[in-house]
This record gives sequence, C-alpha cells and structure tokens, in this order.
Amino acid sequence: MARRVNEPAEEEVPVEEPEPVEAYVPIGGPYGGELRGRLEALRELVGLSRTRLDGKTLAEAGRVLDEAAARQRLSARHTVVAIAGASGSGKSTLFNALAGTHISETGLRRPTTAAPIACSWTDGAAGLLDRLGLPGRLRRRPLPTDPNAEALQGLVLVDLPDLDSAVVEHRRQADRVLALVDAVVWVVDPEKYADAVLHERYLRPLAGHAEVTFVVLNQVDRLPGDAADQVLDDLRRLLDEDGMALGEHGEPGATVLSLSALTGQGVGELRDLLSRFVQERGAPERRVAADLDAAAAGLRPVYVADGRTGLDERAREAFTDRLAAAVGAAAAGEAAEREWRRNAGRACGTPWLRLWRWYERIRIPGRESPLPTPPPEEEVTARQRVEQAVRLVAEEAATGLPAPWAQAVREAAARGAEGLPQALDELAVRAELERGTLPRPAWWPAAVLVQAAMTLVQIVGGLWLVGQIVGVLQPGLLVPALVMLAGIVGGPLVEWACGVAARGPGRRYGQEAERRLREAAAGCGRAKVLDPVAAELMRYREVREQYVAVRGGGAGVRAGVS
Repeated sequence: MARRVNEPAEEEVPVEEPEPVEAYVPIGGPYGGELRGRLEALRELVGLSRTRLDGKTLAEAGRVLDEAAARQRLSARHTVVAIAGASGSGKSTLFNALAGTHISETGLRRPTTAAPIACSWTDGAAGLLDRLGLPGRLRRRPLPTDPNAEALQGLVLVDLPDLDSAVVEHRRQADRVLALVDAVVWVVDPEKYADAVLHERYLRPLAGHAEVTFVVLNQVDRLPGDAADQVLDDLRRLLDEDGMALGEHGEPGATVLSLSALTGQGVGELRDLLSRFVQERGAPERRVAADLDAAAAGLRPVYVADGRTGLDERAREAFTDRLAAAVGAAAAGEAAEREWRRNAGRACGTPWLRLWRWYERIRIPGRESPLPTPPPEEEVTARQRVEQAVRLVAEEAATGLPAPWAQAVREAAARGAEGLPQALDELAVRAELERGTLPRPAWWPAAVLVQAAMTLVQIVGGLWLVGQIVGVLQPGLLVPALVMLAGIVGGPLVEWACGVAARGPGRRYGQEAERRLREAAAGCGRAKVLDPVAAELMRYREVREQYVAVRGGGAGVRAGVS
C-alpha cells in the first residue's frame, strides 16, 4: 500500500510551558480505601521478607511503592497520558492532531521522535514533567486559540520515541516514561498491528493495565471498504489473546478504536474519550493498582504454597519417636524395670540367698560394677539417628513451601540440630542419676517380715531336730521335720510370690522412666528444632497474609499453614 508522507506543517509556533504558578495538589493525602490497604500490606510484606528474599526479587515491589509515593505527592488535577507506538504508526501525527498544532516532528526519516515531548493543557504539571525527566525545552502548551483546550483541561500528553527504534537509548527512554505515566495510548497501523515485539514486550506484560489503556488503529483511511472493521476485529482478537480485557458492554477494560490522524477521522472521538477519562481523575490510582497487581503476580511463586503446608501432629509425634529411639528411652525403661525387679528380689529373697550373693561379691570383685560406656560406633549411630530425625522433620515442614521459605525452615532446623545430640546425651545421664534409690511398694516390709519368719521357722525346726538327735529333747522327728520343711519351702515360696507381685509395679516403674526420658527428649527437640521451625512457618504465615492483602484478597492464595 502507498503511504502518505510529507504532512503539512503548521505555521503556528507552540509556546513552551511557563514555570508552574500553583502548588502541587496531592491525591487527597494517603491513598484511600482498598488501594491504601494494599500499599501498606506491600510495604509490610517487603519489610518482613528482606531477610528471606534477595533484593532482585523485591526490586519491582520496591519500585511500585516508590513510584506510588512519588505520584501521590504530585498534582491530582492532571492525568499524564503517553502516546506510544512503533515507527511509522503515525503516533506523532496523532499527538499533533490532539494538540491542535505542530509540536512533534513527523515524516519519513526514522527515528522521527528522538526524545519524549510533552504538551500540557493546564498549569501546575511541572512536578509531573520533572518526574518524567523532561527538560523545559521539551515541554509545550497548545495554542491559546485551540477550541478543544477546555475539554482537555488537566491532560498532560507525552509523545514517546519509537518503541522499535534502532537507537537503543530511544527505546530506553520510552520504557522509562511508560513506567511512570498514568495511562497509555498505543498507536498501531494496519501493517504492523500484529507485530510480535509490540505484543510480547509491551501489550502482553501490561495486560493488567487495561483500564488505563487505549489501543488506536491509525491510518484506516488507507484501508478500502470494510477492511478497517476486519483489521479492528483482528486487533481485538490479538488483545484478547494477550490477556487484556476489552472495555465493551460497560465492562472495565481497554478502549479500542480506529481513526486516521492524517484526515481527522475518529480523532474527535478519541479526544472526547480522553476528556472524560481525565475529568474522572481516577487514572493515577488505577495505574498504581495495576502496578500492584503486576508486582503481586510476579511475587506469587515466592509467597504462595502448593497446597497445605506445616507440621501436623503426626509429624511431630514421629519426630518425638525418633528422638526417643536415639536417646534410648525404651532401653532405659527396660533397664529400669529390670533393676526394680532385681531390687525386689534382693529385698524379698531368703537370707541364705542374700548371704550367697554377698559371698559372690567378695569372692569376685567388680562383679556388679557399672556397665562400660557404649563403644564409639553406638554413639555415632545415635548421632546419625538424631540428624536423620531433624532432616526428616525439616523436609516435612518445608514440603510445599515456596523455595525461599522452605530453605529458611531447613536452615532453622539445621541450626537447632547442631547441639541436639549433646543435649540428649546430657538428658540420658541426668535421667540415670535422678533415678537414685528405687521406690518400694507398701507391701515390701510385710514380705521381708514373712521371709524373716520363714527363716526363723527353719532355724527353730533345725534346732529342734538337733536337740532330739543329741538327746536333749524328747524324740519325735516328724513335727520338727515338718516345721523345718515349712521354713525351707516357705522362704522360696515367699520370694516367688514377691517376684510375681513385683512385675506390675516394676513394669509401671520402667514405663514411667521411659516416659520421663521421652518427654525430656521431646522437650529438648521442641526447643531446639520444632520451635524455630514453627517460628519460620509463622513468619511465612504472616507474609502470606500480607500477600493476600496485596492481591486484594484474591482467590487461590489462601493455602493453609498449620
């Protein structure tokens, strides 16, 4: 298709904007309503996350906060709208048509617009233009005779360099200003409206900014018949594929229209739309809200867990079981039970048996000396069990968490595990020392008395028989023999009965010893590992809640943390 070039230049010379004569009017103090809460939540989120996330991850969130604060301090009566497009799209021609005078250079030479040029219809926009980095020589005002000046009060229009300029610095300037303006008018032409660079680099990433976006199909005067409508429909299809909502049927979204900046066709409609858009004075807050949405979407992978995370009772109980096994709680309980029953046997045994045991002790010194310390390999095995228990509980707690918070949980568990084996060793030694003198049930004195009586019966029966043998007593072997036999049989019988009776108390004593050591190990593990892990999970819960607030309570981010 042939292109129209060499557009007629206006003879009038635009007047540069004078210094502002009015103080800047902020957007009603701090942002109000939901937006204010979202900004505060993002600020809190960044503060809570600085020690867990790197600066690069939080950079965009920090930029949004800084730019929101900077925009809030400047004029609320002005709306900054950028006109952006690729080379040859006619954006400078459209800029001049809206300004009603020749301000931005147009023509065949590329790039035509080397630096952003602004036109303001109202005084008081100097602060906004300073924020954009536009020097005074690039600031313009429409002609005083412009009949559309009243309708565009409050508009600050900025013509950007070509987005596909061969000069890298031009593209950088365009990208910098695009991040600061309140709204954007994207100008496309029938030849390059489907350009991949435009859609993939700009329109698709900025799809969430639909409410502050205008997409203009320019140069429709070059299209024959109904071709303009077909191209416009295809443009809407591409925007829909980009994920950009279209403002149709009264729904919020991007405004899409066609025009010819050269002939003026459709320019009046765009001017009316911009006039209503500026008079609403809602573009700055909508732009900040869209930036918040984009920042929140970028942060989602580091704040939203895959399903429910945390430590349930089953995981905590399994950790306690592993620590109890590592410290030997079950073996300690069995040893305590055996010791209790052995002590019962000593107390309730026959005097002859105790005499024999005394003889064995003096005959074989050190027979009942304390058991030797465990060999080194057993201690290493116990340490490995502790490390394994910590590793498993850390993995259980970190499952499903975003990578930075999962790493923080593992590090907290690893720090607690450094002194855990030594602490458990101290617990085991302390538990052994605290056992001290074994308790005795109330029936033990009676059993000892009965055992003494049986011994006395044996002695009496024996003396009776000896007296009869030597002739001191009257003969009659049956009775003294029965008495002596009763003592001989009764002693072991009493000892056996006491052993049977001691089983239950001995078992309970062993279980109590095991329980105390188990609880001590669990308390040690809780203080050194579970509590730090729980603290990290609580911190994640806090940042997750702040993230939900930043998203505005959006669905899909309320994954539970136990």
